[in-house]
Amino acid sequence: MPTAIGRAGFSLCLAVGVLIGLAASGEVKAQETPREIIDRVDRILRGESSHGFATMEVVTEHWERSLTMEMWSLGTEHSLVRITAPRKEAGTATLKSGDDIWNYLPRVDRTIKIPASLMMGSWMGSHFTNDDLVKESRLVEDYDIEIGFEGLREDTEVWEFVLTPRPEAAVVWGRIDFEVRKDDLMPTWARYYDEDGELVRTLQYDEYREMGGRLVPALMVMVPQDKPDEKTLVRYSDLDFDIEIDEGFFSLRALQSGGD
Repeated sequence: MPTAIGRAGFSLCLAVGVLIGLAASGEVKAQETPREIIDRVDRILRGESSHGFATMEVVTEHWERSLTMEMWSLGTEHSLVRITAPRKEAGTATLKSGDDIWNYLPRVDRTIKIPASLMMGSWMGSHFTNDDLVKESRLVEDYDIEIGFEGLREDTEVWEFVLTPRPEAAVVWGRIDFEVRKDDLMPTWARYYDEDGELVRTLQYDEYREMGGRLVPALMVMVPQDKPDEKTLVRYSDLDFDIEIDEGFFSLRALQSGGD
């Protein structure tokens, strides 16, 4: 499942609670490490739990498609995404619990667990992968984090963080660069590199607005480096954070019923 979705309803991916007071304001303590700042950015975007609605538009060389989704999340371990439109896709759902992901296909009434060999496969034909859903929520666990740049870019004070995999981490990226605005801790972009240092894809954040009582990027755009004319856009129409929900909600039964 995508990183952007995780951030909006999971954990994506896409996928992903806020620290009261200080974190909500975007103010950063002088003694905070790069790891602590990235962790707080993640908490602002995710919350302890969340529920929301989004549309995903996929643009490729040969075709385009649009999906409407409803999403729920609890921490970094549990998420459920259900497609509500178009009609032929409605009811298709993805459940994440820990490192496991299941897909439900209502047209054949079948639940499928995603094997490790397909984790880098595309989710619903998008430029996000199943692996995004599992790994993107654990940046502070799987990567060493340093500040690669700190200063003014386009009249905005930013940090650029450089994330390199820890030796024991089972991750696919050789490096991730991640830019964050200083004043409100909003991410602006993330760039993903392979083990040879070649840029593979870029995730852009945009359309910042208040939803669920906090500022969030309402639009995320993933662009593959080898196909710059292609992209996947995820736009959130509504988000609520810190809702009342427990682990029992994220079950195979809920996968097939949409959590009802």
